Amino acid sequence: MNLDNLARIDLNLLVILQVLLEEHSVTRAANRLHLSQSALSKSLHRLRETLDDPLFIRTAHGLKPTAHAMQISQQLPDMLQRLHQLTQPPKFIPANSTRQFSFAMVESAYETLMPYFIGPLLSNAPNLRLDTYFWLEQSMPALQQGQIDFGIAGRDLHPQSDFRVEQLPDGIAHQTLFTDHQVCLVRQGHPILTAIEQGQWNLSVYLEMSHVQVRCEGNEWWALDYHLATLGHRRRLSTTVPDFYGAASICAHSDLIFTLPSSFAQHASKLYPLVELPLPIEFLPLAYVLLWHERNNDEPGHKWIRQTICQKVAEAFRDSHP
Repeated sequence: MNLDNLARIDLNLLVILQVLLEEHSVTRAANRLHLSQSALSKSLHRLRETLDDPLFIRTAHGLKPTAHAMQISQQLPDMLQRLHQLTQPPKFIPANSTRQFSFAMVESAYETLMPYFIGPLLSNAPNLRLDTYFWLEQSMPALQQGQIDFGIAGRDLHPQSDFRVEQLPDGIAHQTLFTDHQVCLVRQGHPILTAIEQGQWNLSVYLEMSHVQVRCEGNEWWALDYHLATLGHRRRLSTTVPDFYGAASICAHSDLIFTLPSSFAQHASKLYPLVELPLPIEFLPLAYVLLWHERNNDEPGHKWIRQTICQKVAEAFRDSHP
């Protein structure tokens, strides 16, 4: 496309040409465009110079388009319509949209959050395509670069954590969906359960145990580990795995203890013979947050999806935690 040549064309002249093609009369075209005949004749002269063609031949029955003008008439209406649409404020009609949106989510969000908003999104916008991926180390750069539209990640609220909400990169906006707390899981029949029945469940016992840990964005330490380090303690991470279900399965088939968000522990306990224990130390909660780039703050489609997700998650957790 030669933008230099295009820049020399007055787009208003194309509107005048379209009206002349419809009216076949300078007088009628001038009246319709609220111009004097002299002004319209001057515009027609400019059109002829710009397009290097007479465009119209005067006859007893009005203006007759030349062959070149007839060729233009086959494309000009659609082009003007597209230009008109281009100048209109952006709109998003869920029921009619065929757009594609992409998400990167932490594994636990697929179980604890996505069921609450996927139905409402697709019932109101049945022709949307939603592509989802696991939240990985490269997900935040992908969000910044526009390679994905949304992220759902766990952000720790502890000041020593490397994954705090206030440490989000420039340009990344967020909305907290809900907050959660940490609990522990052990297998049914675990020896520690006998000690707990005898009132022996405290931080010392917890630290003596071997732990299975899920890596978060490539890191083995969670906010809890940073907090314990400030107290001079350290968990014995016997096994690290990339996913929550893998950790829950290992926990169910070993004597390892698994520390995780309460919302996911409820789902894991339905699949495996596990027992939930309280975390034997007071600790700040974590936040599940919806992430997006600020460039999409006012984009109607993005805005509708964000509002739907936030509303449906809020309703679900309000109903389940009255």
